Amino acid sequence: MDIEIVEVRTINPALVASIAKLLPQLSSSAVAPCAEHVARVVAAPGTTLLVARERSDAQTIVGMLTLVVFTIPSAVRAQIHDVVVDASARGAGVAEKLTRHALALARAKGASRVDLTSRPAREAANRLYPRVGFKRHETNVYRYTFEDEAHDGV
Repeated sequence: MDIEIVEVRTINPALVASIAKLLPQLSSSAVAPCAEHVARVVAAPGTTLLVARERSDAQTIVGMLTLVVFTIPSAVRAQIHDVVVDASARGAGVAEKLTRHALALARAKGASRVDLTSRPAREAANRLYPRVGFKRHETNVYRYTFEDEAHDGV
């Protein structure tokens, strides 16, 4: 499989359809975004949507990753989100190519570190990240979900 990594700069229906196909493979609760949402992602300052596609067919997207670079008082930091490779392309090094490309972009943008999270059930991903240089960081991850407010009485 001859894969190239591309930074998305414009959207089209094929891209939106590809994302709609990929996201449920990442999480069963993922909702396919509409074209307007994908456009907001692509236009967002500090956000880079990367796609992996076959060189011979630019319309065939087999993976994606979102890199977010942001500045805080202590440093420039980056986070990787929504890494997903189509089931048909798994095991071909697509996620590694996406991740290495994202790391190079984060470095070029001045990030001092890149963070990501991965569910324990994503065994292949959890083998990949240490292989490309990530170190497991012991931390407590806290999440506030606005949808929970209705259930919590907030």
